[in-house]
Amino acid sequence: MDRISRRSRGVEGVEFGGRKISSLLFADDVVLLAPLNRDLQQMLGRFATECEAAGMRISTSKSESMVLTRKKVECLLRAGEEVLPQVEEFKYLGILFTSEGRMEQEIDSRSEAASAVMRVLNRSLVVKKELSWKAKLAI
Repeated sequence: MDRISRRSRGVEGVEFGGRKISSLLFADDVVLLAPLNRDLQQMLGRFATECEAAGMRISTSKSESMVLTRKKVECLLRAGEEVLPQVEEFKYLGILFTSEGRMEQEIDSRSEAASAVMRVLNRSLVVKKELSWKAKLAI
């Protein structure tokens, strides 16, 4: 996947921390990044071509588009003959991204997960009289 990404890379990408980033890769998951719809469509076309050359194809049933902006903007991206659905949020590597760039839902989700862990620890450790406070604190 890394080779396909390198071979399909163009001048598109978004500035982040002084660097231009055009894609995020993990295993067979790919996120393409571009400031303009037309740039993203060109990137997607090159990426699809490189995938086909490597004997792979883009799974359009698992692909989506999202625009990061505070305003509602339509972004029609095509992979071959199919238009990718535009979504308001999606999860990538367990992190929730929203089209408005807000992190409240992600923070709430992580806070709930931490609370659930604390409840389990409380039930399994804190209330146990067999364990000393020193042992409980060490855990």
